[in-house]
Amino acid sequence: MLHAMIIVDPEANRSTQGRADAEFALSALRPFLLRAQRAVPVVGQVSVLLASDSAIKRLNRKFRGKNRATDVLSFPALEMPAQKSSSSQRPVHPPMAGDVAISLDAAARQATQFGHPLTMELKILMLHGLLHLAGYDHETDAGEMASREEQLRRRFRLPSALLARSVTEKASPSQRPKDKTAPRKAGARKIVGRKRAGRP
Repeated sequence: MLHAMIIVDPEANRSTQGRADAEFALSALRPFLLRAQRAVPVVGQVSVLLASDSAIKRLNRKFRGKNRATDVLSFPALEMPAQKSSSSQRPVHPPMAGDVAISLDAAARQATQFGHPLTMELKILMLHGLLHLAGYDHETDAGEMASREEQLRRRFRLPSALLARSVTEKASPSQRPKDKTAPRKAGARKIVGRKRAGRP
């Protein structure tokens, strides 16, 4: 069972440069979130918070001990069974898969930097966050997350994914891949979504 919810933080409504576009884009983002959730796959309820840099910085400091803003954070839910109804034995509430928090400020900046719409950047960030909810971790794996992200990026016709950007940024100009769908500029930093409950 898949459930997805996207919330725009009131603080982001006041301060974020991309807030109007984000509110307008919610109708396109919700169906994408469900499709991406199925494709990753992530089973259960997912909440996506679109917040300001300052809100993301607070979350990053509290849960990862890093006192800086970033563009996406993932918080997988603790392993808990779905609550069952006594009469039908069907789940009353679906299990929680976890939460993803995205900085609208960072998404707006990166969309401008890479020359695509804010909606596109938010989809890239959602996809990255969902992969973390599914248990992928590019800090400790041997490239599995980057490979899966690239496959899904092609499936959804998105520009270069976050991990591909960071690899491109580190490579010398002669080593950089020639990808016609890649953005004109490369410069996004490597993003890590830390898991709660002691998971890496």
